[in-house]
Amino acid sequence: MEVRRRIALLALAALVACPAALAQRTAATQAGVAALDSGVLTRLNAIRSSHGLVPLRPSPELAAAARAHSVEMLGDGYFAHESFDGAPFWKRLGSYTHASHGGWSVGENLLWSSPTVDAGRALELWMASPEHRRNILTARWREIGVAAVHADAAPGVYGGRPVTVITTDFGVRD
Repeated sequence: MEVRRRIALLALAALVACPAALAQRTAATQAGVAALDSGVLTRLNAIRSSHGLVPLRPSPELAAAARAHSVEMLGDGYFAHESFDGAPFWKRLGSYTHASHGGWSVGENLLWSSPTVDAGRALELWMASPEHRRNILTARWREIGVAAVHADAAPGVYGGRPVTVITTDFGVRD
């Protein structure tokens, strides 16, 4: 009887500890992606400055669009500028940027890595790609939204692996 009671108590302790451990891991993951967002913006602006370009200001609208797209890609297991329903990225961004500000011109860079990536590596990869480099060095961009999102086991093209996706949405108000 004593052995069963100890096993039951250990099982109960494990059950109580698991949510706490999960909450700590979730908090650590959230802190990590927030630091990644900040690091990407800092490094991207350093690159722009070294090319004589103005630094980009964070935009809440573009950040919301970037976050929604990163979350959607991870949740639905795809990786593309188009939305899951096939809508082009500029239409998706338009639903976040149209409110009382007039028109916008927009661009987008995407990146995914398994399991993680740091800001330096993300910028290194983007700068090695002519299309991504062009977005980073487009002089007319004035604002940006950056959103890194991590999943421990992402479906679809990610093959159930742990994945970090970064979306950067560039813009200028027309």
